[in-house]
Amino acid sequence: MIIIITAIFALILAFVLGFALGFFKKIFAVAVDPLAGQVRDCLPGANCGGCGFAGCDGYAAAVAAKTAGINKCPVGGQAVAEKLAALMGGSADMAPEIAILACQGSKDLAPLKGEYSGMRTCRGAKLAVGGTKLCAWGCMGFGDCVNVCQFGALTMGRDGLPVIDRDACTGCKACMSACPQGLIRIAPKDRRGSMALCSNRNPLKPQVRKTCKTGCIKCALCVRTCPDHCITIIDGIPVVDYAKCSACAACVAKCPSHVLKLLG
Repeated sequence: MIIIITAIFALILAFVLGFALGFFKKIFAVAVDPLAGQVRDCLPGANCGGCGFAGCDGYAAAVAAKTAGINKCPVGGQAVAEKLAALMGGSADMAPEIAILACQGSKDLAPLKGEYSGMRTCRGAKLAVGGTKLCAWGCMGFGDCVNVCQFGALTMGRDGLPVIDRDACTGCKACMSACPQGLIRIAPKDRRGSMALCSNRNPLKPQVRKTCKTGCIKCALCVRTCPDHCITIIDGIPVVDYAKCSACAACVAKCPSHVLKLLG
């Protein structure tokens, strides 16, 4: 008898709860813009955040509301931009981007502070001991950037630095966000000119040499050599104005630390 009463009570309770859920679902239902669904169908579904939104749903809603451009999806690239242009109108022009590591401090060129036995992540080492290398700005080589890449564009090289596959990289910026040292830059794949692959901001030349054999020594030879007058030292690092740069490579040839490299 107790079992029968319990079963009846459970059925009544299930009915009441089901009715309540259906009722409140209608009351608190959020209207979905059909256009946002159409935009979402055009997107690749990577949810990488490279568009500046938390995921594809957020970006789709913003495009449908015309608060975001149609050329913000780095994964889908030009193909997705063209689909969205056909749906929403506007220009589908999109410059493919790529990640660039602004550090050449490999394990042979940038010595360690000592033996590190903590969490084997760059962020963990940064929080625990302020980094593992004498260069406070250098790559620690634990591969946080590699671990977040959804496209197989990053691998760890034998020299202890991440290697970027230009063909596989979508410029989604996930690796840039994951790097606690801020060493990864995003640039157009077709950019011409030189870039400083160093982030050592120590103003003292002897200290730079001590912490990294390939670090920028702040000699400013690149500035004085550049015929286009497009290089400025900002916070200890050469910065190139690509609107003026002719990619003549004069600065690359003159740099004593081989910090400057031609892009492309």
